Amino acid sequence: MSSQQQFESVEKILSKLPPEDHEQIRNVLYGKSTTQLHLPDAESKAQEHDLELVSCRFDSAPEQLRPPKIVRVGILQHKLPLPPGVPIKEQRDALYKLAKGAIETAATGGVNVFCFQEAWNMPFAFCTREKLPWCEYAEPADSGPTTAFLKELAKRYNMVIISPILERDEIHGQTVWNTAVVIDNYGDYLGKHRKNHIPRVGDFNESTYYIEGNTGHPVFQTEFGKIAINICYGRHHPLNWLMFSINGAEIVFNPSATVGTLSEPLWGIEARNAAIANSYFTCAINRVGTEVFEREFTSGDGQPAHKDFGQFYGSSYVAAPNGSRSPGLSRVKNGLLITELDLNLCRQVRDHWSFQMTQRLDMYAEQLAKAVQPDFVPQIIHKK
Repeated sequence: MSSQQQFESVEKILSKLPPEDHEQIRNVLYGKSTTQLHLPDAESKAQEHDLELVSCRFDSAPEQLRPPKIVRVGILQHKLPLPPGVPIKEQRDALYKLAKGAIETAATGGVNVFCFQEAWNMPFAFCTREKLPWCEYAEPADSGPTTAFLKELAKRYNMVIISPILERDEIHGQTVWNTAVVIDNYGDYLGKHRKNHIPRVGDFNESTYYIEGNTGHPVFQTEFGKIAINICYGRHHPLNWLMFSINGAEIVFNPSATVGTLSEPLWGIEARNAAIANSYFTCAINRVGTEVFEREFTSGDGQPAHKDFGQFYGSSYVAAPNGSRSPGLSRVKNGLLITELDLNLCRQVRDHWSFQMTQRLDMYAEQLAKAVQPDFVPQIIHKK
């Protein structure tokens, strides 16, 4: 494993700079400064559950006619607690124990909306292309054991919980989907969103298990704001982010599973760009650790067969519509990031930059309608 894979976080490296240099570089890289929250009880609880706890507050301007719309968001990144090949019930029980501790910690920190990483309740086994035992982790979105487990916690802690799972649609041919389930703060199933964009990149060829989702771009109205979920690979598609904005999202979560050799240079940019372009908050969540499977698999890239596809590098963060962002979680540790947001900032930024007023959707709609036709001719001007 290289030293690049082992370093803990960009923030830890930046902190070694002289204080004045650190502040200037931090502001250039991360935008307007955030302030750390005072969460002594949550810090104690995080230590109890072996979680790195990071927190911050995004400030906004006071308004005369609207009171602040304060929401606390918690995002969790974690390793598998057990090796991928242990029996399913044993693995799932260990993950439920980890999740319960993290949600308890989040509740102690006043979190209103909590989101897990992609396919949080199982190994990320889609690289193997094996159907058994991995498809056995799939469960109904509304009534499966993971949703039942989280419903009780959501009600107990008055918390909206977003749970990305492998869904089995028992009504439509037992098909499998990559799905995010939304449970409201009363413990009720609010709805689901299926992953819109499926990667076909080396180990991340997930179309063996599921195809592009059919739920559109739903935005879920909760007591703590309008939220949406852009699952993993969808973050590479700007129009996917755009549609959640058009449907009124104030916070868009991006639960992911991605490794350093594939995407790390893109990671800190994409969700932050989306927050800026669409005037909403974004929450990027990645897995941590390396998952080693029993049998070797190949990637179609000419490289030798292998039993893992690299290190999930964590680095989860939250970005604001004004371009600022939170500190990131570690690249190597289980962690919980708690951020306090004022949703009024979304409209304040829209008024300041006027991106939505100037974006010319009518022009793009016309050109896109032409571009998808088989007789499309690109608009290229040639010298006569």
